[in-house]
Amino acid sequence: MKLTRIAAVAALGVAATFSLTACNGDDSSNGQAATGSASSPAPNAPATGSSDSSGSSASSNGGAKTSGGGGSTSGSGKSGGAKGSANGAVNGTGKGDGKTTFCKTADLAIDAQNAAPDKTSGRINITMINRGSTTCSATGFAGVDIKDGDHTSNPIPRGQAQPRITTLKPGDAAVFDLAYTIDSSGKSLSHPTNILVTPPNETHTITLAWPSGAGAVKGSYADVEVYPTHNAN
Repeated sequence: MKLTRIAAVAALGVAATFSLTACNGDDSSNGQAATGSASSPAPNAPATGSSDSSGSSASSNGGAKTSGGGGSTSGSGKSGGAKGSANGAVNGTGKGDGKTTFCKTADLAIDAQNAAPDKTSGRINITMINRGSTTCSATGFAGVDIKDGDHTSNPIPRGQAQPRITTLKPGDAAVFDLAYTIDSSGKSLSHPTNILVTPPNETHTITLAWPSGAGAVKGSYADVEVYPTHNAN
């Protein structure tokens, strides 16, 4: 009988232990659930990210504004292009000012003179005077060939210079020059006799005598250069 009671008490003790363990398990689960519940706002973190995204969008908008600034710069570039274009017109491209007709060879009195500044630099000035009754343009490069004693004709290349607007009223003069190095050795192979001149934007040529006193050409005629016209005064 006593043993039966002891067994019953022991059974009750074991049952109580299991009951407490179960309760503790539930409390632990509840605690974890509470913890999970407490940390559940973490998924809302993208809201902050969304705020950052918004900031990023603002930055993009800022970029768009910067791009707008670039458009303004591009506009400035177009302005520069227009300016460059204007400068090109002022410098002259052999097209004159678009309003004045080009001088005709028949209306020009053309002459060539030796204008060497020293004994090594050869220069021949070619002057064109407007003998016509109207204003005309002599803007650009004249076509020039040098005729040699062997009867060959040699085209003269252009020098590195930009044409200038050259407008001639009746009686006004334009001038351009030929530049070369003088050969003072006495062994020059060039023997120029004539200069053939075709005024800018013309097709009719006039033949001039090689100026008296002009030095001999050093090298070949390809070493001579012709420069654009400009007003004489």
